[in-house]
Amino acid sequence: MLAVIKTGGKQYIVAPGEKIKIEKLNSEHQEHQEIVFDQVLLVEKNKKLEIGAPLLNGAKVYGKVLEQGKGKKIIIFKHKAKKHYKVKKGHRQPFIKVEITKIENS
Repeated sequence: MLAVIKTGGKQYIVAPGEKIKIEKLNSEHQEHQEIVFDQVLLVEKNKKLEIGAPLLNGAKVYGKVLEQGKGKKIIIFKHKAKKHYKVKKGHRQPFIKVEITKIENS
C-alpha cells in the first residue's frame, strides 16, 4: 500500500514503515508525537489506484515525528566582476523526520 501526500509545498510517495524528511511545518510538533497528513492525492491498495481530483476525501496518512533538525549548510556566494562586490551567506533548511505508521482510506 502506498500514497502520495502533499505537505510543505512538495509531494511525497510514502508507504507504511518508511522514513521521510519533510519541510518543517511549525514548532508545535514535538518528537514522538503523531502527525496527520490529510492532503492525500493518490492511494494504491491491492493493485487498485484511487486518484483524487485534486484530493481524496476521507483519506489520511498517519506518521510519528522521529526528530527535528537542520540540513547541510548551503553556501550562497554572489560576485560582480570589477565592482568589488562580494556577498557570502549560508543557509540550513529546518526539517522534520517522520516515520509513516499507517494509511487510511475511507
